[in-house]
Amino acid sequence: MSNLQPFGFFDSGVGGTSVWKEVVQLLPHENTIYLADSKHAPYGRKPKNDITQLCVKNTEYLLSRGCKLIAVPCNTATTNSISYLREHYDVPFIGIEPAIKPAALNSTTGKVGILATQGTLSSELFNRTQRAFTKDVNTIEIVGTGIVELIESGKKDSEEMRNLLVGITEPFMISGIDYLVLGCSHYPYIKDMLQELLPSRVKIIDSGAAVARQTLHILKEFNLLNDQTSLGHHELYSNLNTQVLDLLTVEVNDRKVDYLDF
Repeated sequence: MSNLQPFGFFDSGVGGTSVWKEVVQLLPHENTIYLADSKHAPYGRKPKNDITQLCVKNTEYLLSRGCKLIAVPCNTATTNSISYLREHYDVPFIGIEPAIKPAALNSTTGKVGILATQGTLSSELFNRTQRAFTKDVNTIEIVGTGIVELIESGKKDSEEMRNLLVGITEPFMISGIDYLVLGCSHYPYIKDMLQELLPSRVKIIDSGAAVARQTLHILKEFNLLNDQTSLGHHELYSNLNTQVLDLLTVEVNDRKVDYLDF
């Protein structure tokens, strides 16, 4: 396998571009292919078997394009299906998990909020991670119902989103959290609005930068790091409306955004 080959991303829509941009910033010479499976978003309300089938479909397309590594920035896909993918495909996979560990270790109130999809919160991997790092911490888990749909519709900054988040953040404020963990790749796009609604003491964290560092580590470990000196080329595809995908990635140079029926 050539280190010049692209590495692939897939997500249950446009949300994973929040992670993709972290990776592109850290690894500017890498070529990438990104799949926004917006037609089936959100994954968080689907049964585990359905999630795995979608992950297999996305993986096989990326492998058909010669991807040397596959990143799965979707929390629901990672927590439900990445073990299956690693068992059945012979390429490295980079997953994502909510940043529970740093939040629990750094909390001074002993109360940590977790905002995620139902699919992530109910998964075995999430619950195993939570048990490992929150023995002395109370976690307040809220399902972000409706957030993904608004972001996929291009309404991340809308009054509709603000009204939705007012209700979602109320239990976090009542409980007195000092950390909020974002457990969905879409949620970094509403980080600023969440920060406005929550007390200033609350620190909001996500896993994007950690995924980028892990990607660099894996590329080095498998001797797959692209050694070209020119900037990478990026292909981003949506199987629904490409407009939101285009708007969310406009600051990245040498990219092509297009429709793909997958």
